[in-house]
Amino acid sequence: MADSKVSLKLLIDTKTNKVLFAEAGKDFVDFLFNLLCLPVGAVVRLLTKQSMVGSLGNLYESIENLSETYFLPDQNKDSLLKPKICASQVSLVLPDVSFVGNKKFYTCSNYQPDQDRRYSYEGTQSCSHLSVADDPRAVCPKCDAYMTKEVTYVARAKAKEVSAGEAAGGYVRGVVTYMVMDNLAVKPMSTISCITMLNKFNVKDVGALEERVVDFGMNEAVKLLKTSMESKTVLTTVFLENVVA
Repeated sequence: MADSKVSLKLLIDTKTNKVLFAEAGKDFVDFLFNLLCLPVGAVVRLLTKQSMVGSLGNLYESIENLSETYFLPDQNKDSLLKPKICASQVSLVLPDVSFVGNKKFYTCSNYQPDQDRRYSYEGTQSCSHLSVADDPRAVCPKCDAYMTKEVTYVARAKAKEVSAGEAAGGYVRGVVTYMVMDNLAVKPMSTISCITMLNKFNVKDVGALEERVVDFGMNEAVKLLKTSMESKTVLTTVFLENVVA
């Protein structure tokens, strides 16, 4: 769903050509919060190593150029260059970078609960020590068998305990409108908070303010990710730079 888009309502000061804040819903706020979950390797791939600020692009390229012979037998370059992203970390508007669905977990291939060991055939190896790993190449600390038996990981409350407004997943409630500042600070939207912001920016001429509805899709998402690491005027840069009002 990388072509998905969400809508934002921007409040723009036309005199300074700056975004004061955006009125946003759950989708956009969930996207912003998701950025903190992305592995650094995934961020470099999204932005490309040539456009990275600082030295992370050089680090990424050095791993690309390093021979596999220098890595430990249980490691590989793709774990760093193409880190796996579990479902809860995927944004609807970012390009797909090594999405692998829900993260999988494993226990010992010989594991049997105590109550089941009574029914095992005599001579069959069993292990009652419950350990969990996220890599099937891991070794059980009790019996030295590989941890290849997949187990189910439950991350959320039961459906009957989740309200309809929360069933879509993500991080924040969907029945609230949020105020996202130009520097990406997020807070619940209210009349008082709007007035406070106008006072903070010393807005004297309300007539100079303009509301503008914009679409936020893949291109804007990648640009926002990059700009968020370079600037404190993120929304202005993403939506107003090189745009004639």
